[in-house]
Amino acid sequence: MSKRDFYEVLGVERGASEAEVKKAYRRLAMKYHPDRNPDDKDAENKFKEATEAYEVLSDADKRAAYDQYGHAGVDPQMGGGAGFGGAGFSDIFGDVFSDFFGGGGGRRGGPQRGSDLRYTMELSLEDAVRGKTVEIRVPTLVECKPCEGSGAKKGTKPVTCTTCNGMGQVRMQQGFFAVQQTCPRCHGSGQVITEPCTSCNGQGRVEESKTLSVKVPAGVDTGDRIRLTGEGEAGAHGGPAGDLYVVVNVKPHDIFERDGRNLHCEVPISIVDATLGGELEVPTLDGRVKLKIPEGTQTGKLFRLRGKGVTPVRGGGVGDLICRVVVETPVKLNKRQRELLEELRESLQGDQSHSPRASGWFDGMKRFFGDNK
Repeated sequence: MSKRDFYEVLGVERGASEAEVKKAYRRLAMKYHPDRNPDDKDAENKFKEATEAYEVLSDADKRAAYDQYGHAGVDPQMGGGAGFGGAGFSDIFGDVFSDFFGGGGGRRGGPQRGSDLRYTMELSLEDAVRGKTVEIRVPTLVECKPCEGSGAKKGTKPVTCTTCNGMGQVRMQQGFFAVQQTCPRCHGSGQVITEPCTSCNGQGRVEESKTLSVKVPAGVDTGDRIRLTGEGEAGAHGGPAGDLYVVVNVKPHDIFERDGRNLHCEVPISIVDATLGGELEVPTLDGRVKLKIPEGTQTGKLFRLRGKGVTPVRGGGVGDLICRVVVETPVKLNKRQRELLEELRESLQGDQSHSPRASGWFDGMKRFFGDNK
């Protein structure tokens, strides 16, 4: 019986790329693989057919011969290419299915870098702005000193795994062809520990808390990270340690709020100072300063104190302190204070020049309702 066209078998065009050929074969092989279709002769035949087509079309020389001479160009009996037995099932399988069956190349048990660690550091606004050296205590995995990280009892050492002969991989039979898998005994390291270290139980690392001194630069803000190289978890099998990332979290402040390089605060003032003007003391991170309040100051008025903000950690000019005035209404008045305010109210009645914002607001309200009559 004549064979089907290999391009037709894989369902690809004649100009298909190598990646497209491999993708098509992967799809068919997963569908018709004998392990997924036990006792299904038709599926087995389709799998063989797809594998033969892939072996030819994935090889540049064989594909060129097939494109020119058809099946005769790759049939060993006709003097063509190596045919189905050239590369072998295992070579094709290792190339396409290594991720599917858990196989793969190369040993995985060599030195491995330790994991990075994260530590959240709480700072006051003052410490974040000025900078500070802080001691922190971090739980981590460190190299076991008695075995020097090998995991083997002192005076002994790991031996070559007899299951994989030190390769870290074993050849397993899957259906009618062989595959490579990670060695189940040494888990890919190629070595086994016959006498584990009693301090770390053969792990090569032990849990320990260590104290570190962290220099916090001036101007840091919430979310900034300080990297301490080599202060993370110890590596496995003699690998390098990971890094420790200290993440800054600035605690809320009673007075100030930070916005980049600027600081903001609210300054309550009495209705008298707002009306007549005056001078107030306001706080800054460097101490108290005088703030002059002009006559007729309204709630929401902003005053900018130059250079009283923050110098950013990444450089740039120092920011400002922006003070927002909030006029306070007096409460718990005595009789005389109420009388004085009543007199003030009577003196102001009918004269809208003292309340320009209120006058404009009422005029706008009248126009609004007049437009909707």
